[in-house]
Amino acid sequence: MTTTTLSPSTPVDTPARPARSVAPIPMTRLVGVELRKMFDTRAGFWMMASVGIVTVLATAAVILWAPDEAITQNTFSSAIGMPLSVVLPIIAILSVTGEYSQRTGLTTYTLVPWRGRVMTAKVIGTLLVGVAAMFLALAVGALGNVLGSAITGLDAVWDISLAQFGNIVLANTLGMLMGFMLGVLFRSSAGAVVGYFVYSLVLPIAFGTLAAFQSWFADLQPWVDVQFAITRLFDNTMTAEYWQQLGVTTLVWLWIPLALGLRAVLRAEVK
Repeated sequence: MTTTTLSPSTPVDTPARPARSVAPIPMTRLVGVELRKMFDTRAGFWMMASVGIVTVLATAAVILWAPDEAITQNTFSSAIGMPLSVVLPIIAILSVTGEYSQRTGLTTYTLVPWRGRVMTAKVIGTLLVGVAAMFLALAVGALGNVLGSAITGLDAVWDISLAQFGNIVLANTLGMLMGFMLGVLFRSSAGAVVGYFVYSLVLPIAFGTLAAFQSWFADLQPWVDVQFAITRLFDNTMTAEYWQQLGVTTLVWLWIPLALGLRAVLRAEVK
């Protein structure tokens, strides 16, 4: 009887394990999660609810106090658009800063390590909310126009074209992106909200005052004042030069700061 021994150097064939591939989380699921986050907190819930509240209140105010000849779709849209231009950017701010104020950033960026996908989902969710709010405002304004015309006994006036409505949506979308950009830059709710009011109130007043007293700045203001350029979208007076001014001002005040803020988010340590 003989025995066979294997030397330590003899290779032993072992079956190779199949490589396990893990599919990335779909972008649609990430967007759905970010949309749900906008409603989860009390601040987020009431900010979202305020969109419907201010829309109804602005419509009721026009019906109650506007003169009969001002009961038009344009009047309702203008009245609704003013408060929404303040509420929507704050919603965009909270969509970003909530990760830091609610201490959820570490969990989010652990589940989705590439932060660029998270920020993409946030901006898509923000824009979806903004567009939906605009269509809600249009529907409520149309209802108010019909109701107001019935009360006054006048024919309903539909004086907003599709192009005008598109400009209004673009103006509010740029406003939301301004809020999103400030949220990315500051990553603090209080700092971003203060920064937004400086952007939307303090700087336009300063630029307008300077243009009123300095003739050399009057021609320069449309090229440096982003709020001045965006406001023209509501006036239905856009020309080729106005579009150029809008592009230049948003490049300086929106797109470049947003790129810098996103770079900081992708590189900064999450605590």
